[in-house]
Amino acid sequence: MALIHYPVVNKNGEIITSAVTNLDLHDIARAGKTYGVKSFYVVTPLSDQKKLVGEITSHWTKGAGAEYNPKRRDALELIKIKDSIEEVKNDIAALSKIMPKTVVTCASSNAGSIDYRSFRELLKDGRTYLLLFGTAWGLGREVISAADYILDPIKGVSAYNHLSVRSAAAIILDRLVGREV
Repeated sequence: MALIHYPVVNKNGEIITSAVTNLDLHDIARAGKTYGVKSFYVVTPLSDQKKLVGEITSHWTKGAGAEYNPKRRDALELIKIKDSIEEVKNDIAALSKIMPKTVVTCASSNAGSIDYRSFRELLKDGRTYLLLFGTAWGLGREVISAADYILDPIKGVSAYNHLSVRSAAAIILDRLVGREV
């Protein structure tokens, strides 16, 4: 899975690079570890943001935090930093010998999107899938258009639909690979 900080959109629909947040790194890595994610990529082209991710992960994987909280270390060891989605795909292809199918998440409805039950069935085919989560106000339209699959949006019980990316990631992971109740 990958947390995308570029290209994402702001509230005006403009393409931006969003800032990395400490909470997203910790919470999404922990959810990823819980649900068996192989790698958690953080995508940003900004050197200061990559440095920040490196400092945070290093503290919890090699520094004092690793000894203080080994469970957090296990989760944050999933994190890999890349400049672009293409770099992520190439890294996965180098490891698995096949280019992954991309799956995007989106808070709005899209024609041709796939529901969670159908995608859960596809996950059984043994292929490699890359699940993309957008920060800010979501992934840029070109990322969504280029994806192999678009997941249906998460719908709550009200018209309000602006979950934090870490909440959405946990819900989606549970729907896709969690134990059915």
